[in-house]
Amino acid sequence: MKLNEMIRQNILKIKPYVPGKPIEEVQREFGLNDVIKLASNENPLGPGKKAIEAMQKAAAKAQMYPDGNCYYLKKALAEQTGLTIENIIIGNGSDEVLKILGETFINEGDECIIAAPTFAEYDFVVNLMNGQSVFIPLKEDFTHDLGAMKKAITKKTKLIFICSPNNPTGNIVTKEELAQFMHDLPDHVLVVLDEAYYEYVTDSNYHDSLQYVREGKKVIVLRTFSKIYGLGGLRVGYGLASQEIIALLNRVREPFNVNTQAQAAALAALGDAEHRENSLKINQEGKNFLTAKFREMGLFYVPSQTNFIFVQIGVDSKAFFQAMLQKGIIIRTGDIFGLPDFIRVTIGTPAENERFITNTALILKQLKEEEK
Repeated sequence: MKLNEMIRQNILKIKPYVPGKPIEEVQREFGLNDVIKLASNENPLGPGKKAIEAMQKAAAKAQMYPDGNCYYLKKALAEQTGLTIENIIIGNGSDEVLKILGETFINEGDECIIAAPTFAEYDFVVNLMNGQSVFIPLKEDFTHDLGAMKKAITKKTKLIFICSPNNPTGNIVTKEELAQFMHDLPDHVLVVLDEAYYEYVTDSNYHDSLQYVREGKKVIVLRTFSKIYGLGGLRVGYGLASQEIIALLNRVREPFNVNTQAQAAALAALGDAEHRENSLKINQEGKNFLTAKFREMGLFYVPSQTNFIFVQIGVDSKAFFQAMLQKGIIIRTGDIFGLPDFIRVTIGTPAENERFITNTALILKQLKEEEK
């Protein structure tokens, strides 16, 4: 029997996730030493000193299995959010929590409603469990069409994924929009509110998702230490939901899913207000700089509440991407989101932002001349 006859056939629907190119790969491919990565929405400051020190200290205990319950990290998160330890699940990145959600709730044939474009892992989870993704396009202003998503609910609907701020567009769902969406939502639906970038949000109209958790609604809020805390390489994310939902998810969670160093670093990062404030400051200054330059160049961009910007460059994003690689700059193409003349660029350090803008002007001029 051939291997492709032995597998679960639904996995053939899965498109493997393609991450941003690693710096080392670009260095090898182009023979470059100086390469910057503005593709994966990583914190340009890296982890804070407190997190690094905690990692180093935890390394001495590497022979021991980690605390499978992540007690101290949960305790700190409970104090920060006003919830209880029983309201929290910690994952090997919020990606794992998404996978656990799928394994817990999605049966074959269940429908899950997803905006388009948004984070690709939602569709991965649905296909993995042989469910059916129902895609609802964003509005013309690139915001979630929550009205259309609500109308798409059927008896088969199990999960609804809402990414706010949304990846790749960077905009939010407002408190009024979410309240209207949650009103009279059918009881057989679980809402997944992915807030990976919520620490970057400055808009006062941003929704308070935890109120729905406190009310015991069928909601789970996902957050991560990969972005503002600069711990993407350690993989720590978490979910906040009713005690009943968390108890069900823990039936599926592997017993030692978050390693000791990751737990220690996340706990230290959570208490490092100085690093978080510095990260916010450099991000806001970089956002102001980049958006001003985009306006000068006449480029449309989606107003962002995150550490990245989704911008329309008016040329093929793959050609732009390749030209940028030759300059030692890694960005994200828009074709993977169904928008081939857009790019997503992470906000970097001042020097990185300057370098990106300088090369953007040169490359756009070159590509547009080639099109003539």
